[in-house]
Amino acid sequence: METTGVKAMTQKRIRLPHSVIVKAPGLLPMLYKVSELAVELHLPERTLRDWLENGAPHQRYQHGQIWVHGPEFSIWVATMRKPKREKKLTDNQAYCFRCKQIVEMQNASSRPIKGKLIMTKGVCPHCGCTINRGDRIPDNQPMPALATQLTLETQSGGA
Repeated sequence: METTGVKAMTQKRIRLPHSVIVKAPGLLPMLYKVSELAVELHLPERTLRDWLENGAPHQRYQHGQIWVHGPEFSIWVATMRKPKREKKLTDNQAYCFRCKQIVEMQNASSRPIKGKLIMTKGVCPHCGCTINRGDRIPDNQPMPALATQLTLETQSGGA
C-alpha cells in the first residue's frame, strides 16, 4: 500500500465550493472510494480526482484502487479554505476599492444615519478617492446627541 499525503508547504490553495466546505466535516471515519466521496459531496468525480493529484490525502493500493479517509480529507478541506480576517478595522480605517487594501482614512468625519448606524467618510491617502464606511455604535457607548435628536424627530413625525 502506497500512501500519498498532503504535499509540502509549496502546495497552492485550491478554491473549494461552499457545499464541500459545509459537507466535509460530516464525513464518517472510514475509507471512501472516489466515486462514493463524489456522491457524498455532490461533486463531479473528475474534480475530486484533480484534487487528489494536487495534494488531497489519499491511499493508492497495488491494483490502482484509490481510497480517501474521511477525517483526513475533512482536515485537508479546512486547510484549503480561504483564511478568515483575524482582526476588525479600527475606527479610522476603511477598505479602499480602488487600491484594494485597508487604509487609514484622512479627513474622516462621522454622521449618524438611523438608530445606531453611523456613516464614516474620508479620503484614501494613496489614491485620493472618497471612502465610505458604515458602522454601528456599540451598546456600551451613548448615542451621539445628533443621532438622538434625529431619532426623536422621526418618532414624532418630523418638525
